[in-house]
Amino acid sequence: MCRFSFIFFISEQMKAIYILPVLLCIETLSMAQSHDVNDSNDIFFQHLQLNEITVTGLTGKVKPKEMPTPISTIKAKELRQTTATNIIDAIARKPGMAQVTTGIGISKPIIRGLGYNRIVTVSDGVRQEGQQWGDDHGIEIDASSIGSIEILKGPASLMYGSDAMAGVLIFHPSPITPEGQIRIHVDGEYQTNNGLAGYSANAEGNQKGLVWNLRWSQKAAHAYQNKEDGYVPGSQIREKSLSGLIGINRSWGHSHLRLGYYNMRPGIVEGKRDTLTGQLVSEQTNPRVYDLALPFQDINHYKAIWDNIFYLHNDGQIKAIVGYQQNRRQEFEDSKDESELYFILHTTTYDVRYTHTWQNGWKMASGIGGMGQQSLNQGEEVLIPAYRLFDIGAFATASRQWNHLSMSGGLRIDHRQLHSEELEEEDELRFEDFRRHFEGVSGSLGGVYSLSDGIDLRLNIAKGFRAPNISELGSNGVHEGTMRYEQGNHQLKAEYSWQADLGADFNSQYFSAQLSLFANRIENYIFAARINDIAQTGYLTYQYQQGDARLLGFEAGIDIHPVHSLHIENTFSYVDAQQLHQTEDTRYLPMTPAPRWTFELKQELTHEGRLLSNSYISVSTECYFRQNHYYKSDQTETATPSYALLNLSAGADVMWRGRKIAECYVAVQNIGDVAYQSHLSRLKYTDINVITGRQGILNMGRNIAFKLHIPLTIKHRKEELGFMP
Repeated sequence: MCRFSFIFFISEQMKAIYILPVLLCIETLSMAQSHDVNDSNDIFFQHLQLNEITVTGLTGKVKPKEMPTPISTIKAKELRQTTATNIIDAIARKPGMAQVTTGIGISKPIIRGLGYNRIVTVSDGVRQEGQQWGDDHGIEIDASSIGSIEILKGPASLMYGSDAMAGVLIFHPSPITPEGQIRIHVDGEYQTNNGLAGYSANAEGNQKGLVWNLRWSQKAAHAYQNKEDGYVPGSQIREKSLSGLIGINRSWGHSHLRLGYYNMRPGIVEGKRDTLTGQLVSEQTNPRVYDLALPFQDINHYKAIWDNIFYLHNDGQIKAIVGYQQNRRQEFEDSKDESELYFILHTTTYDVRYTHTWQNGWKMASGIGGMGQQSLNQGEEVLIPAYRLFDIGAFATASRQWNHLSMSGGLRIDHRQLHSEELEEEDELRFEDFRRHFEGVSGSLGGVYSLSDGIDLRLNIAKGFRAPNISELGSNGVHEGTMRYEQGNHQLKAEYSWQADLGADFNSQYFSAQLSLFANRIENYIFAARINDIAQTGYLTYQYQQGDARLLGFEAGIDIHPVHSLHIENTFSYVDAQQLHQTEDTRYLPMTPAPRWTFELKQELTHEGRLLSNSYISVSTECYFRQNHYYKSDQTETATPSYALLNLSAGADVMWRGRKIAECYVAVQNIGDVAYQSHLSRLKYTDINVITGRQGILNMGRNIAFKLHIPLTIKHRKEELGFMP
């Protein structure tokens, strides 16, 4: 019989219980087979399996080699091997990706130089809606619950409607457990720089088609540090998440109900410094405590999703998914009992689509989807008006594959209406009552041509659409996230983009390479421009305006594997983002990522060992070039020097009697403890250090991370109990 003991660590500062499972006796276990074939494969040859997995296409699931637009996939095991403080941090190093950060807790994705409401985030099959217009508003997703990630680069309005102009991040949940199995997963991690400690426990099963899943996750971190600033007050984070699934799987399809709760409490880094010493100051005397000091945010996100698929007898299927989300975002500045800022956002999403495969090879899909929103202000401070929004879109797509050619394309029509509510404060009109309607037509047409078994060429033309968000249309107040007074513009038009993608892939036994070129022209690009020197509040005043923009760039990758156990990988990302017909000071778009080159040398040590399997060691560098292309007007941005980070990681599967019982990983980030500032860090523009003359706060210094994953499978029959390989 298998016995487990649990060591309970109770931290007085963290005020939380962290459970470390310790295996004492596993002698009588009989081992079960793994459900995830990819997890048991050699991680160094995942590129060879790329064409065997499926991704989200216009007419359903397709192989990546059939996609005319660039797409990146990240599997669960790769996420476990990655050291990060949040889910966006975990994927920001992928080619074409970047992140706008506010300390270590808040990250916003950037795809090819565009972010915020120009990226749609999909989680559990629905759009994730949670005040994503704000600079200091992160993504409310538990990283431990992710089964895989797809990164769609380029306009995807055809599939997801307004806001998918830059691309889409799709966070897939873990796959349903196979029939007759019950599984338990325990994950734990610890990071030395900020004391981040977290764990996640998951139990799931499938008994005669009745499927269920329950997960609890929790983590906390004190202030992070670097060698110039020391500890950074206000960079603490606390996070917890509870999610569950119950449903049925039958021959006719499935019906699943998912429920989720996510809470995050990040501190707010103010960056105030002592005028004599230049040191960061805070009311919190000990930055290594896990308790939050004022100011801080408290975000609660609730989610309910009903997901259904019905298989039809004519090689077709109907997918219907309805979701409800409630986002409550509070900001506490002077008191922990009463919030100054309090947004409540209710969102209902719906999507119904029909897909069909014809005998002549054509695949077609059509459907409708959209959302309804209601936003309320409950705090003393307000920045955006309360509003109601209704969105609906209809689309039709088609695809077909010939001998060497795959083609896909389609059209979509969207309609969005928004009603902003009036608000008076002290007999003065703060927000006007106004209504806006937006219509957009999106489309794409592309193809992939296989010159040979190892060479594919891709071409795609896409038109994107984005309606202005409520902040751009109606804001009127101090936005602490940008340190300025912001005014909306009721007359803004919808943005439209035309993007061309051209790519080439080459794969052979010892060498693979990818190149993706893109050119994006955006009409009515919305940006904030300074309109006068000082507002009545003492902040500089900015108002949203429009112009035209164009973005050019590419991603390139080369992977050399001269022998079975060695990989040498290089990637390069570059984007040039400019506003047209502007002066030199306002020529470049703000928050444009710096050119980046990454190098990784990865050596497999053992592949199928008795004690350790799939063990490896990896050395990598991240080189960020100097960013001279920045928004200079009013010192909104400054140039960022180049820097390089050296990293080291290692990992292995721990084996017992030929089966995997655990995964262990260790990583050292920024081995040289380099003092650097990311160009996309919002902390770059806090107070000046009078001693060093440097403005802003540096990013995290050297950090060592440890991760543990324990998977256990319990078969339906009592005698079959074991660890998953």
